[in-house]
Amino acid sequence: MQLTIRQTASYFGVGEGEVRRWVAERGLPVHQVNERLHLNAIEVWEWAVERGIPVSRSLLDEARRTPEQIPSLASLLTTGGIHRDVEGKDKAAVLVSIVARLPLPAEVDREHLLAVLEAREAMGSTGIGGGIAIPHVRNPILLHVDRPLVALFLLRHPVDFDSIDARPVHAVFLVVSSSIPVHLRILAELGFALRDPQVRELLLDRAPDQQLLDRLGVLAEHTTGQHRVQPAS
Repeated sequence: MQLTIRQTASYFGVGEGEVRRWVAERGLPVHQVNERLHLNAIEVWEWAVERGIPVSRSLLDEARRTPEQIPSLASLLTTGGIHRDVEGKDKAAVLVSIVARLPLPAEVDREHLLAVLEAREAMGSTGIGGGIAIPHVRNPILLHVDRPLVALFLLRHPVDFDSIDARPVHAVFLVVSSSIPVHLRILAELGFALRDPQVRELLLDRAPDQQLLDRLGVLAEHTTGQHRVQPAS
């Protein structure tokens, strides 16, 4: 459940200026998407409880009543697309190609997105091993999109990504969503799927799109109602 500054202020019974002061001076978590500020209800609740600041119980109750749903991983991948023969002789060039191919609204600043991806890689490689990378694992890519997506980029030539196992990367996944909770849930599903040996083999073999989507569908059926493991960070 995402909140505006005004909505957040109403739950605390204070003015919007006070909420902005808490953001600037007291670490109230806030997220910026295309110059718009929003807050996550659960994060706001936890922040208030930790600091002993009175907040309406209805904030937590409302957040629990309106959990954010996500499509299946296969559906997310259908939306984002499976992009083949992605060019790039090194990590930097691959990121340029990825940003150019990513299906995003026209108003999205792709140069800024590229800068964000490059900054994330400078903090530490997002290569998770096994020839796979998931750029921006620790810091979600939040954009003003109608629905979340996962895009898969199969590289024309494997490149060095400074991965944890030192293996060159041949497959790159990128997750785009409009909220932190949705992003984390997608990463959990993706992290689970990428632990499947058959999925990894299909990626390595550059299998047809439908074969990969079918396998993801099978995994989803087998894990319905079961506990998902958390994604690597």
